[in-house]
Order: sequence, then C-alpha cells, then structure tokens
Amino acid sequence: MNEDAYKRTGRRVVLWRHGQTAWNVERRFQGTTDIELTEVGIAQARRAARLLASLKPDAIISSDLKRASTTAGELSGLTGHTVTFDPQLRETYAGVWQGMTHQDIIAEFGDQYAAWKRGEPVRRGGGELETEVADRAAPVVLRHAEKLPEDGTLVVVSHGGTIRTTIGRLLGLESRHWESLGGLSNCCWSVLGEGARGWRLLEHNAGTLPEPVLGDDD
Repeated sequence: MNEDAYKRTGRRVVLWRHGQTAWNVERRFQGTTDIELTEVGIAQARRAARLLASLKPDAIISSDLKRASTTAGELSGLTGHTVTFDPQLRETYAGVWQGMTHQDIIAEFGDQYAAWKRGEPVRRGGGELETEVADRAAPVVLRHAEKLPEDGTLVVVSHGGTIRTTIGRLLGLESRHWESLGGLSNCCWSVLGEGARGWRLLEHNAGTLPEPVLGDDD
C-alpha cells in the first residue's frame, strides 16, 4: 500500500484480539481463565504485529491475561514500546460458563444463552453484565487515547467480548445493539477514528492494513 494513501486525521484506536488458544479451537468459553496461545496463535500474532507495526503506533496497552500479553509482546518487540498491562481489559467473567463448550452451555443454559443473543442484560454463568465490562474497559481505553499526540495511534490488545462492548460504548450504541457488531477472528482488529461527532468505526474484523475511504462518505 502506498504510505501516502493512509493519511491519519485525528487520533486512532486499534482494538486487537489475541491469537488462537486451545480453548478457542475446542469452542470452550474462556472468560477470565488464563489460557496460553497455541503455536498457531503465536504465528498469528507475529504476522499481525508486522502489519500493525507499519502503522507506527504511539502506545500499546493490553489485558494482563497470557493470551493477550503474549500477543502484545510481539508488537512491542517490533516497535520498542513498553506494553502497559491493565486487568480492566480482561475478558468478561462468565462464572460457571468458563471452561464449558458452547454446545454444553446451550444444552444446560439455553434460555440464558438465547436471552444474551437477543441483547438482554444477562449475567452469563453468574458473571458480569456486558455493560459492566464496558464500564471497566472503555475508560481505560479513553484515558490512554487522551494521552496520544494529535493523529496518534493507540493499540489495545484485548479479547473478543471486551472489544465488542468497548466499541459499543465508545460509539454510543445502546447495549442491546452491541451484539450486532460481529465477532473478531483471532488476531484481527477493529479501528476507531476520532471524528467531529465522536468516535467512528473505520475498520472491523480487519486482518490487513486500513485503506482510505474514497467517496462521498470520507
């Protein structure tokens, strides 16, 4: 991509999901359980880090869980930035759901699972509400974004659920609509840009470098 084609205007936040874990492959709900990356996950992190490093991020923050911290370490090694770890960026605590496969969750907690997917406030497995996750994670992202220079870029390494709720909160969406934001694949990311009316979603579930928007809606 032509470097001049991607001209940053305003601060940007790149929300980057961690690489693959064994529990991801098994479709097992992780939550706050501290699961390490697989060899595939490490390779994913290395590939993605090379791309994200070309954006010349100004700062990196990360969940302190191993799957996120290891992912963040790959970008840190390329950029020289020290990673700031914050437990408030951890995945949603999901109580007894943690460690269960999605199939088992649906079999045992089908009504609760369906209500969650409908956008209703549900303490999955007796754990956190999605709004509570946003309450703890979004302020961390905003606090670090405010420290950026003009046109600076912050990379946030976190988890699928936490990233979705944080995006929803920063965009000002009602919580019942957060599920409409599709999930992130392992080691893919979303990009928020600072606009005249607040934060805007510029890229979602991306695995390549952002391209400029050429048209009437740029």
